[in-house]
Amino acid sequence: MTMGNEEELFSSMALPVVVRPILDKMEKKNAVAANALKSGFAKVESAHPGFTYQLIKSILKKAEVDNQVDMCECLLRIEGSNNSNEFLVDRVEEPIQLLNERSTNLKKILSRIPDEIYDRKKFLETIKEIASAIRLLLDSVNSIFSYISEQYRQVLDIRKKEFVKYSRNFSNTLKDFFRDSEKQNVFLSANHLVNQSNLLMRTIKEALV
Repeated sequence: MTMGNEEELFSSMALPVVVRPILDKMEKKNAVAANALKSGFAKVESAHPGFTYQLIKSILKKAEVDNQVDMCECLLRIEGSNNSNEFLVDRVEEPIQLLNERSTNLKKILSRIPDEIYDRKKFLETIKEIASAIRLLLDSVNSIFSYISEQYRQVLDIRKKEFVKYSRNFSNTLKDFFRDSEKQNVFLSANHLVNQSNLLMRTIKEALV
C-alpha cells in the first residue's frame, strides 16, 4: 500500500470518523455552534478534500506528538466509539433498519482488531465474526435494492462491487499477516473496509432521500 493511498484514505476518514462525532456530542450542549461547524467543515472539505486530515496533522505536530501517534491504528480504534448517524439511513422499513445495524456492527468488530491481533485465538474468532458480518451486510444490501430507483441501482451495484473488492483484499492481507506478522497492513486494510462501508451506506442514503 503506497503512502499516497494512505493519505487519500485518511483524508476520506478524518471528518466522519474523528471530527463529526465530536461535533455530534457538542450539538447536545450547543446545537447552533455545532451545526455551524458541521456546515463549515463540510464546505471546506468539499472545496479542499483532505483539509480535515491536514488540520489534525498540524495540531498533532504543534503539540509535538505527531511521531507518537499511529494514525492508522487510531482511526480504527476511534470507529469503535463512533455513534454518529451520518451513515445511517433514516427510514422505518425493517430491511433498512437491519442494514443500518449490520453496517454499524461490521465497523464495531473491525475496530477491535488493534486490541485482539496479539491474541491468536481471540483474533481468529474475530476474523470469523468479520467474515460473517460482511456476508450479512451484503445480504442486507441485496435485500434493499427493491427500494432503490432504477437510476441509482447501477451506482449502488458499482459501490457494492468496490466493497466486495476491499473485503477480498482484507482477506488476503490476513493471510499475509499469518506469514509475516505485519500488523500495520491489517490495520490499513481494515480502515479501507470501514471507509468502503461508509461509502456504501452514503450511496444508499442518497438514493433513498
